Amino acid sequence: SRRVLTIAGALVTVIDDIYDIYGTLDELDLFTYAVERWDINFAIKQLPDYMKICFFALYNFVSEVADYILKQQDSDQLLRIKNSWLGLLQAFLVEAKWYHNKYAPTLEEYLKNAALSISGPLITITAYISATNPIIEKELEYLESNPDLIQWSSRILRLLNDLGTSSDEIQRGDVSKSIQCYMHETGASEEAAREHIKDLIRQMWKKVMMDVCRASNDKDPPLFQTKNEIILNPLRVAHFIYLHGDGHGAQKQETMDEVFALLFQPIPVENNTHVALASA
Repeated sequence: SRRVLTIAGALVTVIDDIYDIYGTLDELDLFTYAVERWDINFAIKQLPDYMKICFFALYNFVSEVADYILKQQDSDQLLRIKNSWLGLLQAFLVEAKWYHNKYAPTLEEYLKNAALSISGPLITITAYISATNPIIEKELEYLESNPDLIQWSSRILRLLNDLGTSSDEIQRGDVSKSIQCYMHETGASEEAAREHIKDLIRQMWKKVMMDVCRASNDKDPPLFQTKNEIILNPLRVAHFIYLHGDGHGAQKQETMDEVFALLFQPIPVENNTHVALASA
């Protein structure tokens, strides 16, 4: 599952840059259609060379994951995984059209699409399929319905990403982010917009935890409680990654030091902790 999610994350990053910066609108329409068709011959004949590389990488990855699940569980998930990617690319395309047409969405318009373009639904379904044995159709259908828990979680992911990356991305020609949308919509300063985004994150976390608590009291929850971690863990990671700016695309020393400490340095335990544990 970790290997699958690592590759998926790398592909999302590369393809996102194509939609945000490098591709023309016609090329992006074509790439999205190629993924919808899922036809190698069409991709070879119609896509520009640099897009062929991305298409083949995506095609091979999705096919490899689907083949593995088919062999392990006798469950054909190819169409489901492909459609998850298609939904992501269609959201990327919406943002690209906004940018090329110089359209300024409202913050709510932006967030509605951003809940898809941040790749939360894709990563959730990919994580579930690659980590769950046996796959339970009822749970997958719940995840595919894009429930509130995924909606709020994905919005948090997008807003955390925007707080850490928007300034640098705007400078390099990327699409407007939530901060710019709020500034354009209300006339607020960047500082005020950032505070508003932080407040939205706090509000959405409350909604996420309310959903989790509600599900824990449900006699027949749509998703086993332990599997909620598939949705919650990316939020925890995002809070860390974007704590000091863009810890994903342009790591600062603080981020690298903390990752190194987590992986290679033991967690110090004070002597009084041992006493407290012993007395307990």
